[in-house]
Amino acid sequence: MKRHVLGMTLAAFPAVLVLTGPVWGADPTINVGSPDQTPIVVQPAPPPPIVVQPAPPPPVVVQPTPPAPVVVQPTPAAPVVVTAPATPQVVVPTAPETVLADDIRAHEVRAQTIYANKIKAREVQGAIHQTNNVKIPSGKSDIKAPQVTASVIYADSIQADSVVANDIYVRNLKRD
Repeated sequence: MKRHVLGMTLAAFPAVLVLTGPVWGADPTINVGSPDQTPIVVQPAPPPPIVVQPAPPPPVVVQPTPPAPVVVQPTPAAPVVVTAPATPQVVVPTAPETVLADDIRAHEVRAQTIYANKIKAREVQGAIHQTNNVKIPSGKSDIKAPQVTASVIYADSIQADSVVANDIYVRNLKRD
């Protein structure tokens, strides 16, 4: 069936061309009425003019620029320099390691360890160890001074306002 339709179409196409005449380059004159009348020429209407209007320009939107951020930085504070007050220089005369004395009279007697038979003082600070008898090595003398300081003190008797030591070995202690 497809062949039949195709065959008819191919046969009809030349006939249509012959009957209608050439389409391209044909004379636009059409005769209507008798041949002795003046021909009326029908011309196709000219195409309407094409007017291309430019598109309106897009609206221009001007956005204000945001103000530049203002950064306020505090001015750095001047460095604070703290100067410690000068520590007073205390010059301590070097105390002898050991003091041997028969009698010591002073305002203050200081030592790591004191060995004495008799102590008479208003104030006594330190660990007091009571003993029966303290043997004092030979070569002793009497000492009178505002302050007596040593690492170890051996004395038969000490009379002072203040006696300060870590350990005090004494036979007789009297507080004034």
